[in-house]
Parts: sequence; C-alpha cells; structure tokens
Amino acid sequence: MSLSEKQKRHLRGLAHALKPVVMVGQTGLSEAVLGELGQALDAHELVKVKVRTGDRNERSGQIGTLVETTGAELVQTIGQIVVLFRRNTDKPKIALPGA
Repeated sequence: MSLSEKQKRHLRGLAHALKPVVMVGQTGLSEAVLGELGQALDAHELVKVKVRTGDRNERSGQIGTLVETTGAELVQTIGQIVVLFRRNTDKPKIALPGA
C-alpha cells in the first residue's frame, strides 16, 4: 500500500500530538523492539518511534529495517523521530482521505 502526499499530510497532522510509543536505544534493533512495534501498529495503526543512535546513516539504516520488517509505511522522519503507519485490516481505525 503506497500512500499519496495528501494521505501522508493527513497522517502527519494526526501524529503531531502523539508521543513516541517505541524507543530504539544505542544497542539497536532487537526482536523484542520489533515485536513491540508490531503490536503497537496493530493497536494504533499510526505510531511514533524514537531512534536514538549516534550516526545519521546508521539511523537511516535502522529506519529502513523497521519499515521493511513491519510492513509499515514511512510517513515522516524528523531528527530521531519516525512516524509509521500500517493499516489494521481487521479493525481499521484511521480513515484516510482519497488519493
């Protein structure tokens, strides 16, 4: 599922008030972190993740791994904060505007 710019803008507006639900520390990604992120995406569909690594390139690689592993869409990246969206097919919670 690819998000249009209009849909990303809508999701950015919804994510503005959210606090980071999952935090990736200096030790990097683990199975526990990926599991928690999967559960958070199932429950909320739209989540903020704080990726606290020192290097910008390393952080970018970890964000790519998060997106690929969870099957989520990258909505926005600002510094250490990443906004991810994954539609819950059983019980959708967020209504997206048309393309």
